[in-house]
Formats: sequence, structure tokens, C-alpha cells
Amino acid sequence: QVHLVESGGGLVQPGGSLRLSCAASGYISSFDARVWYRQAPGKQRELVARITRGGSTNYADSVKGRFPISRDNAKNTWHLQMNSLKPEDTAVYYCNTEVLRTAAWVARGYWGQGTQVTVSS
Repeated sequence: QVHLVESGGGLVQPGGSLRLSCAASGYISSFDARVWYRQAPGKQRELVARITRGGSTNYADSVKGRFPISRDNAKNTWHLQMNSLKPEDTAVYYCNTEVLRTAAWVARGYWGQGTQVTVSS
């Protein structure tokens, strides 16, 4: 059974930085992409960043250039470095993995509790 634990969230002023970490226990295929999603109040959960086994990355337009994603396969962890934070980045952030099925990435059901990120002065 896979268990994901997010950490690193908190309250930060606009322009500040946070580094989110995801620690995984249980077996996760190395072929799975590692991802970060977020859900703001009253909004749907959205993909923030994805990193594949080969290191290819995808980002939501709203975070491109600000939120680099990285993974450490040996430690089964992945991270989201959040720079130049804006109030609109306020959300609960979730890590997960995705599997490629017929040319589309599909999130697995490994959702954890998430970590709250609040950007406010």
C-alpha cells in the first residue's frame, strides 16, 4: 500500500519561497511521473507540475519559471521549490503519481492529506 506525506507548507509573504517535499512509502513504479497538484478554496484540483522518469517536466502556465519540480528516485521523494509566491498560489498542495495510459497521464489514487500554503502579507 502506498502512503504519501506532504510537508513544507506554511504562511509566507508575497515574493517569498517555500519548498514542498513528498515522502512515499510502499512500492511506486519508477515509470510513474511524480506530480504536484493544488486545490484552492472553491476551485477544482489542478495540476501544478509533473516530472517524468526521464526528467521531462510540465508546468501549469501560472507557475512556469517559478516552481521547479525535482525528484530523488533513490529516496523515493520529490519536491516543489516555490519561488516568487503570489497570493493566488494559496491552496492545499498534494503530491501524487501519474501513470501513462493511451497517451494521457492519469493520476493514481494515492492522495495524501496535503499541505497548506498561504501567501499573504
